[in-house]
Amino acid sequence: MIRLLMVCALAAAALADVSHILGRRPFAAPVRSVSVQPVVTATNYRPIAIVRQSQDVSPDGSYQYSYQTENGISAEETAQVRAVGNDLEKTAQGAFSWTSPEGEQVSVSYIADGNGYQPQGSHLPVAPPIPPAIQRALAWIAAHPQPESAVYGQRRF
Repeated sequence: MIRLLMVCALAAAALADVSHILGRRPFAAPVRSVSVQPVVTATNYRPIAIVRQSQDVSPDGSYQYSYQTENGISAEETAQVRAVGNDLEKTAQGAFSWTSPEGEQVSVSYIADGNGYQPQGSHLPVAPPIPPAIQRALAWIAAHPQPESAVYGQRRF
């Protein structure tokens, strides 16, 4: 009986409201205001005029467009729809160019078809040549194909 009385007294003490003794405290951390100076940037962009623009869309899905702006940006593209088997495939080819911040003219020509987007330009990175040792290894592999019933351990490949 004493144990039950002790447990009840302990529960009553734990649930007792003692906020009048400790005072009210906020649950969140205090908010500190910090003054921040705004960053002023002078961006006074004016609209760039379109010098030339043409577009032609055909009912069969083929199209042609081109444009040129006064700041040297230009683009052109032509696309055709052709039948490949039972499917229709759209092929597009075109080019675009602009002037880089360094003042260099950058030009890209491209073809987009069933093989994906294939850009070409002098500024695009080019893979290094394959080392001669690797070329010899690839030639040897091509000249000596693995037999159809190659077995490795207990498994057939």
